[in-house]
Amino acid sequence: MGTLFGTDGIRGVANQYPMDAAMAFAVGQAVTHVLKRESHRTRIILGKDTRISGYMLESALLAGITSMGGDPYLVGVLPTPGIAFITESMRADAGIVISASHNPYQDNGIKIFGGNGYKLSDEQEEVIEKLILEGDLPKKVPPPHQMGQAYRINDVHGRYIVFLKNTFPRALSMEGMKIVIDAANGATYRVAPETFTELGAKVDIIHNTPNGININDRCGSQHTQDLRTRVVEKGAAIGLAFDGDGDRLIAVDEKGRQITGDQILIICSKMLKEQGRLKNNLLVSTVMSNLGLTVACRKYGFRQHASKVGDRYVLEDMQQLGGVLGGEESGHVIFLDHHTTGDGILTALQLIAAMLSSGKPLSELAGLMDIFPQKLINVNVSRKPELSTLPEVVAAIKDVESALGDQGRVLVRYSGTQNMCRVMVEGPTDEITAKYCQQIVDAVKAAIG
Repeated sequence: MGTLFGTDGIRGVANQYPMDAAMAFAVGQAVTHVLKRESHRTRIILGKDTRISGYMLESALLAGITSMGGDPYLVGVLPTPGIAFITESMRADAGIVISASHNPYQDNGIKIFGGNGYKLSDEQEEVIEKLILEGDLPKKVPPPHQMGQAYRINDVHGRYIVFLKNTFPRALSMEGMKIVIDAANGATYRVAPETFTELGAKVDIIHNTPNGININDRCGSQHTQDLRTRVVEKGAAIGLAFDGDGDRLIAVDEKGRQITGDQILIICSKMLKEQGRLKNNLLVSTVMSNLGLTVACRKYGFRQHASKVGDRYVLEDMQQLGGVLGGEESGHVIFLDHHTTGDGILTALQLIAAMLSSGKPLSELAGLMDIFPQKLINVNVSRKPELSTLPEVVAAIKDVESALGDQGRVLVRYSGTQNMCRVMVEGPTDEITAKYCQQIVDAVKAAIG
């Protein structure tokens, strides 16, 4: 990855480099320039989540696109996967999303989809990055008569809702089903309740009053306490927690227990396999997935492939290996039969389809997989040298791995979006797992903390 683009676009604190208006303007110019073709108007879909900084970045991107002769189509607040869908269905050249996903409100980000609805490749991002950093963009602008015009599209919510409802099997009905939704005060606040209500569910919604600074604030997929309480209070069949931009889902069962992304993957894989739709009998997960997922895949006879962390790598491996289902422990799940990217609402629809088609409550389906005790500690680091060049860290990892044997595993990696080293250990008991995790954390802190 380059200096601007991380694992999921450009991200940082809003109003500070690289997430300031000047950068957004340059991104708008660079993307438009890269997509320019002879006798063709470059059309770019531009959408955002509910952060207060979205206004500034949207205006700057719009200015950059139009200055380079492109036409931006503003869709306003819409989940990231909704923007990918609109980009592809309108046959636009690209879609740009202003969002920092599950991060707090003061952060923001820019991610770019190609005209096919898929995120840009590393190579495409490098070309854009080079254009921005070389500073030659002002010389590439067209004459005034070739500048672009901005348009606003008003019916995108309806289009996206129709697309989502079409992924839910016609033979099944949610009529009368009680569902609680936590919209994280984010991009799903309108689309999610409407989708489930239109399918007949009785929807109770929390955290759906965005004010620009309450996105992901003690709510959504990262903080499910309120949702867990409300599900039990209301006697709901399921609780659905989305993140700020709506590309991931964490579910809560009828007993108020949180269901992980791994459990969602197993439940949906089993449904697809029983329906003969699990292509190549394959589930793609990441190296962060719980060891219990691997054990469950063996038990139910799926092939499992673990990709690098990041939905772009999950997607690449799915395409290469011919899989239709893949995802991350964080609740980012891709159903390639239906969409080009992870979509929290779509994932919720498939999970509810699995409940209805099996006739089992979510708590029972969650039991398809045993979760190994896992301890994850994020260590703030001052720099990110190759871990293999830190002898004390390498030694600590080796010691823990040999002590665990086949009763657990260790994963140490840097965050793609923050100055952080993630230390994860899985083991036979909570106590042993926490002890070994701390051992490695201490070594990381001593080396680069």
